Amino acid sequence: MRTHLRHGAVLAATTALALALTACGTDSDPDTGGSGDGANADPSQPLSVAANPVPHAAILEFVRDNLAEEAGLDLDIREVTDYVTPNTLVNDGDVDANFFQHQPYLDDFNAQQGTDIAPVANVHLEPLGLYSSELAGVDELGEGATVAIPNDVTNGGRALHLLASEGVIELAEGVGAEATPADVTEDNGITFQELEAASLPRALEDFDAAVINGNYALEADLAPAEDALILEEAEGNPYANFLAVRAGNEDDPRVERLAELLNSDEVRQFIEDTYEGSVIPAFGAPGA
Repeated sequence: MRTHLRHGAVLAATTALALALTACGTDSDPDTGGSGDGANADPSQPLSVAANPVPHAAILEFVRDNLAEEAGLDLDIREVTDYVTPNTLVNDGDVDANFFQHQPYLDDFNAQQGTDIAPVANVHLEPLGLYSSELAGVDELGEGATVAIPNDVTNGGRALHLLASEGVIELAEGVGAEATPADVTEDNGITFQELEAASLPRALEDFDAAVINGNYALEADLAPAEDALILEEAEGNPYANFLAVRAGNEDDPRVERLAELLNSDEVRQFIEDTYEGSVIPAFGAPGA
């Protein structure tokens, strides 16, 4: 399913381009917007949310078009395609919230960038999968094969753990979520290439296989539940994607309203009907 930029397109594109160039050097600035006084936010004002297009913006569009008006929420969706700009926008007060990431990624981002962004409500899980344009099964991976994985710390480690769980490789005992190719103790002749996560679907034909995040697989018209050679299990998975805000704004009444709508029965049905197992509802409080 593909979505298109609708509300606030020019502003979103301009802001995303400018901030993407400086995001790696951004530090938290207490004098910018999003000052941590969420309870005093004007509930009649639009709530701006930065989100990756699929499935995040698509889920938000469903909320905006079907649930928000009755709930008294004016939802302004800003589509952003990378994994850095949404947090930079929230940290700088250019948007009120974002919806694109999971807890391990946010923990690493906050630590690396000096930001203070907090999760509000889990919404869904996008199972990470191994894809190939040539191989029919994971058992065909072996000596001389090259596998592309995400180059960010959390998703790269997640990819290696997925491969290890299927016996494709072996990892050093006790290695955690931030595993790297250096932690592979048995590679069975496979080499790894680390690429920016968004580029992996486009590069799929250049490798024997690639581990691709669920949102980018969907944007590339891959169906994770059908096309992945191996796919993460949902049960006990710590990578639920959530709504997030700058710390202190969790009690913004507009944010609380959106969190309730994102965890509604209507959104559950939309996710299940639209993505048919490629995206899985994972409602609740982060860390619960």
